[in-house]
Amino acid sequence: MAEFDIDDVFDDLPGPDYNAAPTVPVPAVLERVVKDTSGVRRRLSPLVWGLVPSWAKDPSIGSRMINARLETVAEKPAFRKAFSARRCLLPADGFYEWYTPEAATRVLGRAVKAKKQPFFIHRADGGLLVMAGIYEIWRDPTKSRDDDSAWLRTCAVITTQATDAVGHIHDRMPMVIGKDSYDAWLDPTQTDPDAALDLLAVTDAGALEVYAVSTQVNSVKNNDPSLVRPLDQHAEEDAEETLL
Repeated sequence: MAEFDIDDVFDDLPGPDYNAAPTVPVPAVLERVVKDTSGVRRRLSPLVWGLVPSWAKDPSIGSRMINARLETVAEKPAFRKAFSARRCLLPADGFYEWYTPEAATRVLGRAVKAKKQPFFIHRADGGLLVMAGIYEIWRDPTKSRDDDSAWLRTCAVITTQATDAVGHIHDRMPMVIGKDSYDAWLDPTQTDPDAALDLLAVTDAGALEVYAVSTQVNSVKNNDPSLVRPLDQHAEEDAEETLL
């Protein structure tokens, strides 16, 4: 609350998540105009990861809309309305990317597809990686507007070409927002897409740290702090258990 100058905190915020997957709620910082007073309140609110446009007939489209490319976010029909007026911050400790070796191996004369290796990417100084996001509000047409369950609030992460620190692992990475741009990015009255684009930034390669993690992260069934430990720590623990 202190870091983002939060006015209101929603009660149904998700707990710690070490393996966030599409269609699950994630914590987000956003601003909304209060109808009664016309004032603006900054909120810490859960948003489902996977944006569902307001015009969508079915919310299942959200599972395919987890990322919005910087190159098209201001023009693509699914994202442009949200980008102009519903921007948010998505704070996280870091994110995972998977590296796939180009060369396949051969076992007993047969080609074996190379396994993907997950990596954890985070700020080297231990600070939050504050990703730039957009959000939408979708209403279930089969339910009354007065029914709270009729409303679905979803989000997407804006991504761009990866910096050198990440580019050798994956060609894309999240865009970030610097602290000095939080206010302007969240401002719901700022509807100029060009002005919003100017606020986006790429994390400097030197500010990031990248290390391999366990392949247990490949399954959303696994969700605990061990997932973000460096792979060599897992190896040391396995060696100690073997000695014991």
